[in-house]
Amino acid sequence: MGFGQGVSGLNAAAANLDVIGNNIANANTVGFKQSTAQFADVYAGTKIGLGTRVNSVVQSFNQGNIEASGRSLDVAITNGNGFFRLTSPDGAVYYSRNGQFQRQEDGRITNMQGLQVTGYPPGVAGGAGVQPQPLVISNAQMAPQATSSIAAKFQLDSRSTVPTTAFASVPGTPPTSNMFNYSTAINVYDSLGNKQQLTAYFAKVANATPPATTPPTVAGGTDWNMYVTDASGNVVGGAPVTMAFDNAGALQSPAAGAITLTQPAANGAQAMAMKLDLTGTTQFGADNDVKQLSQNGYTSGSLLGFSVDSDGTITGSYSNEQTKPLGQMVMAAFGNVEGLKPEGDNVWSATGASGQALLGTAGGSMGTLRSNAVEASNVDLSGQLVNLIVAQRNYQANAQTIKAQDTVMQTLVNL
Repeated sequence: MGFGQGVSGLNAAAANLDVIGNNIANANTVGFKQSTAQFADVYAGTKIGLGTRVNSVVQSFNQGNIEASGRSLDVAITNGNGFFRLTSPDGAVYYSRNGQFQRQEDGRITNMQGLQVTGYPPGVAGGAGVQPQPLVISNAQMAPQATSSIAAKFQLDSRSTVPTTAFASVPGTPPTSNMFNYSTAINVYDSLGNKQQLTAYFAKVANATPPATTPPTVAGGTDWNMYVTDASGNVVGGAPVTMAFDNAGALQSPAAGAITLTQPAANGAQAMAMKLDLTGTTQFGADNDVKQLSQNGYTSGSLLGFSVDSDGTITGSYSNEQTKPLGQMVMAAFGNVEGLKPEGDNVWSATGASGQALLGTAGGSMGTLRSNAVEASNVDLSGQLVNLIVAQRNYQANAQTIKAQDTVMQTLVNL
């Protein structure tokens, strides 16, 4: 027996203890992947081995537990083998499973070591020939959108009587109650985001006396006129609108989008043209009421917060009660994840053994993203403590082989 085998065993056992100790030390490190030391026996032209050596240290990329964190920029990868793609200021590319990110004062999203999260800018789909770039959440004011469509459903009371006075409205002289049966406000927005209040007035139309055939537009039905005025009292372009109901109270005309209400340019804003959709409006024996009233315009807004969707889209929430995408995180996968090189700080770099990064967005085999959560270390602490005992015994046993060889040598010296 030589000393070499025992020494190699001590070195290998010490390396194993180092690996196990590193696993235990990182049991609470987010995104950490535990490692295992693999050994190989050593021979040199003889059937008697010369000991052992550490063949490699292999990381296990099994997913760790998903734990809630309460931070919108804490993001966990679930049910997949994808990685976040990060870049350093000098352009080096790294990959990580640690989704603890933060937003810098200039809007960049980085990990805690300052590496920038990359992805696709808003309006650009992944794989559209655009290279991933550092994501930036801008504080810029959200631009307003002028109203271009109005969708409304009304219930008009069939029991109403025809107004006694013809409808009329001019600035300074608003319509009086004997000119209409029902009125309601409609808020719209111009191209500068200014709220403009329109008022809709509904007046039942008297049926024509025979032998005249109109109104009503639909035989046996009823017509109503819808007048729309602006805040000054002017009747807007496209009004009045004639609504024709059949004898079952269903709206027969106008068709959806057939009516366009217009407003001239004013106070620096563009002229307005708004498609009006009255589909679903009814005339039953019930009180006048608004059943639905919506429009697609909004004022400008400032950024209040943001969240990360399951596909990696970062959605901003604004003070005007609107949301919009601010970018999408890119994901990376590898043909051989065990070939990645650990770089420390919870990141890896690609190598020839791992293969090139395959870029895409969350979903499928790369996994989906969960905001307000992190992926905990996949270290099985109980198992590591058992391995620690086994490695310690192995170290002690190899020390005993050296001690036995020393005793044999001492015996030979004493002859």
